[in-house]
Amino acid sequence: MAGLPPESTQQAVGYPSLFLLVALGALVPVVPTGALVSSAAVVALHQTAPPSLLYVFLVAASAAFAGDVTLYWLGQRGVRSKNGSRWLEELRSRAAPDRLQQAREKLDDHGVTVLVLSRLVPAGRIPVMLACLLARMPLRTFVRGDIPACLAWAATYQLIGILGGSLFDEPWQGVAVAVALTVVISGAPAVWRRLRRGRPDSPDGRPA
Repeated sequence: MAGLPPESTQQAVGYPSLFLLVALGALVPVVPTGALVSSAAVVALHQTAPPSLLYVFLVAASAAFAGDVTLYWLGQRGVRSKNGSRWLEELRSRAAPDRLQQAREKLDDHGVTVLVLSRLVPAGRIPVMLACLLARMPLRTFVRGDIPACLAWAATYQLIGILGGSLFDEPWQGVAVAVALTVVISGAPAVWRRLRRGRPDSPDGRPA
C-alpha cells in the first residue's frame, strides 16, 4: 500500500471490511449493521472521491443480500431435515411467537413484498424470514423479494449517515450522531412494546 493516498488506502481496507461485517451481521445478531452503514456513509461524505457514497451503498446492499440468502439457505436445510438444524433453531429463538404470527399473516396477505418492509422495521427481518421458511417459500422467490429489501435498507441507513454527517465538519461528530440515530431507531419498537405490556388492563380486559 506504500505510495497510495490515505483516502485510497482507507477505501481498499474499508469496503471489504464493511462487506464482511454487514454480511456477518445478517447471519448473527452481534454486529450493528445499520450503524456500520451509516458510519461508512458519514466517512464517504467527507471524502473527495465522488463515487464513495455509491460504493458504500453497493457494498452494504450486496453484503446484506449475501448474508440474507446464506441464512435462508441454511434455514431451508433445517426445514427439509427431520432433525432440523442449529440455524433453524437459532432463527426460532430470535423470533417472538407473536411477531412470527404477525409475519405469517402479512406474508399470506402481501407475499414477497413484505420482505421489503421486514428489513426496514427493526427486529422485523427474522420473523418474516422464518415465516417464509415455514411456508416453504423457494429460494428463488425469496431472492426476488430480498433484492429490493436490501437496496431499500442500504439506502435508508446511508441516508441517516448523510444527514448526520452533513451537520458537522468533523467526520467523527457525524459518525456519533449517525450511530445515536440508528440506536434510537433500532431500540424504539422494543421500548414501545415493553411500555404497552406494562400498562394496566381496563375493567373490560383491554389495555388501558
